Amino acid sequence: MGVVWVYMTAADMAEARRIGKTLVELHLAACINILDAMRSIYRWQGNIQEDQEVILIAKTTDEKVAALKKKVAEIHSYECPCVLVFPVSDGHAPFIRWIEDQVGARE
Repeated sequence: MGVVWVYMTAADMAEARRIGKTLVELHLAACINILDAMRSIYRWQGNIQEDQEVILIAKTTDEKVAALKKKVAEIHSYECPCVLVFPVSDGHAPFIRWIEDQVGARE
């Protein structure tokens, strides 16, 4: 089982909290960090946009990524939510085990 970080953005703090709580409740993420008040500049449907967004970082395992992405797509307000997965190459072993325990197989 490999541990990964999942970087996501949300429209506001309320949405970020809702997504984060849902992912933790469903054991799709062991932990969600929420970073408020980030500015994004991007092109969407041919226009340059600038918005304030909120960052979410989920700690999970590669085995949970597909289900996490599916759930985020279902509950996110964006038509095309940002969800990027980064493998974790190393870390504090007890913390890695804790992540694996939190999102491990459930009855």
